[in-house]
Amino acid sequence: MASRYDCTDSDGLLTGMRLARAALGRGDLVVVPTDTVYGLAADAFNAAAVQRLLDAKGRTRQSPPPVLIPGPPTLDALASDVPQQVRDLVAEFWPGGLTVILRAQPSLDWDLGETRGTVALRMPDSRIALELLQEVGPLAVSSANSTGDPAAMDVDAAERMLGDSVAVYLDGGAIGAHEGFEASTGSTIVDATGLSDGGKLRIVRHGVISDDEITRVVGADLVG
Repeated sequence: MASRYDCTDSDGLLTGMRLARAALGRGDLVVVPTDTVYGLAADAFNAAAVQRLLDAKGRTRQSPPPVLIPGPPTLDALASDVPQQVRDLVAEFWPGGLTVILRAQPSLDWDLGETRGTVALRMPDSRIALELLQEVGPLAVSSANSTGDPAAMDVDAAERMLGDSVAVYLDGGAIGAHEGFEASTGSTIVDATGLSDGGKLRIVRHGVISDDEITRVVGADLVG
């Protein structure tokens, strides 16, 4: 049976984080608040756990989850090529609502699904998520909802959709809508894999960081 912990309370946070770490270490799933929506998390290096994440959401391997990381230095550990434009975007928008698709390090011992040699990386602006990432390392994290339903903005919604497929729910309170965006708007996703070949950066999902902000940093001539 799933356990739920109020992380707005210091005792609940301490206990919840300890049990979340243990659950992730066993290959179980954890729901954690981020700065955009609630996320469903699994150990990124545990293929069985990642498959549990996909199954819980009702997704196939053709929809691999992004990976949340504790900070920019992890970029170079997980990505094989990080163009300067990506470093500029990360400096501007991390921690925050920007997910960057890059070519993955070929030596990585993981299986996130049909990634075609890429990985989508983000550093969230969430104290609870960052603390967990700093303790356990990169996590495969997708929005905490059943596929086709709105992303959960509070732990109640996540629990209604995911139930006992999750071992630990970390309740950080309701996540407010970002200014200018509706509730349940996720991160902006950009594909930077083309930059290494002299191509352009593609915005593949419009999220909480506007297209104009991306263009401001990268330059209009490099956004396709």
